[in-house]
Amino acid sequence: MNKGKKLYEGKAKIVYETSDKNLVIQHFKDDATAFNNLKKAKVEGKGVINNRISEYIFTNLGQLGIKTHLVKRLNMREQLVKKAEIIPIEFIVRNISTGSLSKRLGIHEGTVLKKPLLEYCLKNDELGDPLVSKEHILAFEWLSEDDLNYINQISLRINDLLSGLLRAVGIKLVDFKIEYGKIWNEDKTKKEIVLADEISPDTCRLWDAHTEKKLDKDRFRKDLGNIIQGYQEVARRLKIMPEETNIKKVKFGKPTSVKFKKK
Repeated sequence: MNKGKKLYEGKAKIVYETSDKNLVIQHFKDDATAFNNLKKAKVEGKGVINNRISEYIFTNLGQLGIKTHLVKRLNMREQLVKKAEIIPIEFIVRNISTGSLSKRLGIHEGTVLKKPLLEYCLKNDELGDPLVSKEHILAFEWLSEDDLNYINQISLRINDLLSGLLRAVGIKLVDFKIEYGKIWNEDKTKKEIVLADEISPDTCRLWDAHTEKKLDKDRFRKDLGNIIQGYQEVARRLKIMPEETNIKKVKFGKPTSVKFKKK
């Protein structure tokens, strides 16, 4: 599959066109960002690991009936995916209180929620991805009520499946962010909703089940160090280290070029 012109570049990925108008290439970058892009760094090897972890999770979810945009992984950093019209809402599923939830509501970090909490944010970096309600989504027609209800159900099912997958390897799924898109169905008669973007330590909070050591992007957000080692640990437990290289022999340095933008 030949890579064409760049269609979009985000904080963690680049999307390229292909010779098939219905398919694009998703390239995983080594860039790390936090606080709505105010904090930046280059973390060597992050894109490789996220590519593998996301492919593994999407493949497993697909086998369990969750429709996704993933077609196949092409190489260490790239995936072939179906071109989707991305829905402008981020869906956040929380199992344990931490991060912005604890800060907003004064809930003690580490509080286990009685049932998963589903929140919505508008995908808009300039506005800081603000929290929105179901009523906002319907009032501004970002989604129909039927589509929103469907995504809610799928998101909670993904939470169940992913929690079980990670629990089996000693990892707590604290919370995660997912995105969806719309693609044409096989007979091109209507558009269907599919899971898109990625699921990786960039988009999940993952804690060791016994020590509660953070194995995700909070290591970068909170200057905990050993960022890449946390991501590697998740990949190691899932037994999905890249086959193209012996990742244990790759030298991963500390993040470089950390920058903070003035507000």
